[in-house]
Amino acid sequence: MSVSRRKVLVGAAATAAVSACQAPRDELAKITGGFGGMSQERGHVLRKVERPEWKGGEIRKVHTLIAGGGVAGLSAARALRLQGVDDFALLELEDTAGGNARGGSLAGMAHPLGAHYLPVPSDDAPEVQDFLEELGIRKRIAGRWTYDEQALCHSPQERLYFNAAWQEGLLPMQGMSESTLAQYQRFAQLIAQAQASGAFHVPMRPFFKQNQLLAGIKYAPSAITFIAYLDQQQLTDPHLRWYLDYCCRDDYGAGIEVVSAWAGIHYFAARHGFAAPGLEPTARAEREGVLTWPQGNAYLTQALTQPLGERLHTAKVILRIEEQRSAVMVDALDGASGQVRRWQAQQCIVALPLHVAARVVAQPPGFLQQAARQVVHSSWWVANIHITAPLHDDGRGAHPSWDNVIYGGQGLGYVDAMHQSTRPVPGETVLTYYNAAGAGPQARRDLLQTTWPQLRDQALRELSTAHPDITRLAQHISITRYGHAMAVPTPAATAHFLSQIGHYPARNLRGVLLNQEQINRYPKMSTPATQRLRFAHSDWSGVSVFEEAFT
Repeated sequence: MSVSRRKVLVGAAATAAVSACQAPRDELAKITGGFGGMSQERGHVLRKVERPEWKGGEIRKVHTLIAGGGVAGLSAARALRLQGVDDFALLELEDTAGGNARGGSLAGMAHPLGAHYLPVPSDDAPEVQDFLEELGIRKRIAGRWTYDEQALCHSPQERLYFNAAWQEGLLPMQGMSESTLAQYQRFAQLIAQAQASGAFHVPMRPFFKQNQLLAGIKYAPSAITFIAYLDQQQLTDPHLRWYLDYCCRDDYGAGIEVVSAWAGIHYFAARHGFAAPGLEPTARAEREGVLTWPQGNAYLTQALTQPLGERLHTAKVILRIEEQRSAVMVDALDGASGQVRRWQAQQCIVALPLHVAARVVAQPPGFLQQAARQVVHSSWWVANIHITAPLHDDGRGAHPSWDNVIYGGQGLGYVDAMHQSTRPVPGETVLTYYNAAGAGPQARRDLLQTTWPQLRDQALRELSTAHPDITRLAQHISITRYGHAMAVPTPAATAHFLSQIGHYPARNLRGVLLNQEQINRYPKMSTPATQRLRFAHSDWSGVSVFEEAFT
């Protein structure tokens, strides 16, 4: 591609961006919407110098109390139910359980508020496989395991807007030079070596220390960033680096300059590998699929929530968890009444993000304080855009897909909530646009202070690069903000959490929750614990994905 051609493309993109910025005011004015999905006010109660306190009254007693109703808390509740244990309660901050894997609805169409897919689990994740079998999504037919076709992502699955046209797949391909293709292949070979080492699994396994050396990286507290690793390997191609940066921002909330080299390799080596043109895909890549639903992973958390009934208590702000000699006392602010209630339990499963757990556990143990210091969370915002008719595609390149990404965009693209439908003719739908706003406290402050119209315009401006008619078709935009969306696997965090895997004794909680057959099937894993407190959250792995939280 000539230099003049590049200038033309850049100019065209800039013109589209300016036109979106200058969209007719009546088009913008007709778009309704606002913030939803999360209650920043409730969460920020913990930041107050003087928190509400229990004034006395009835103490509710339960054998096991679960603090936090994200994927980990809901999974703990399921494990208890499978053992016939009914004497438990789950307290959740938001109005619905599910954490980052909740859903909503616009114009009668379900859509995700956060996590929107689950890779088909390998044998590394027997716990997740069994759960999907329980839901009827995974079945053995004629001796082979198969997955429900309605849950498997329909084709076309993904496309990239690159060089002013859509292409299939997210790896830039149109007009690539021989040197770029050679670097694609070089990276694919490195990932194949990483897979062959046996060091990468989802969820992570306790035998990591036997694989400490991989591709010249020593995983120690001084672990390097992913971009430093790419420099070591002389992988400097800008298209390759854009793609790898996109993948890291998509899965970890931060790019190649922030996440560890281990995390960057793990993204590919633990799952589907890296398919480069000119190389045969690995068998693992060929069998890899993606499970998704209109409401995203809310399908899974809703299935976990439904059996809980009155044992689920929403709109509860955990203020204090105090372990005593004979019981655990938990104080929680009721969002409806504004009153603080006290619970007494024999044990408490603290299924809270680490920064919250360290705030609410009285006299937090050293391992909790140390782990909380290592975690850096990224901020996200998700815009669900109700459009009244299909977006215009000019016929060039790939067809509309489930996952649609714009090359060079600030955001991470969008998914189509109606992609899994069987309707014969495309119509109105909800597009879920994702944006990783950055890691650290300043990114959180900026996101909190940004207004809904500003975020609305940012989403429309980026999407109009590929869809000039989106502002005209948009009817309603609901935006959800996550100040602590996910843990970022920085080099320091990676070194800390990988060193902890399998380090703590499993105690006998696993024996309590699982029958003997499952004990033999599930590898023994544990997080640190005290006499009456157990800890469960994806933060303990340093990687915020469903499989880690569930396991």
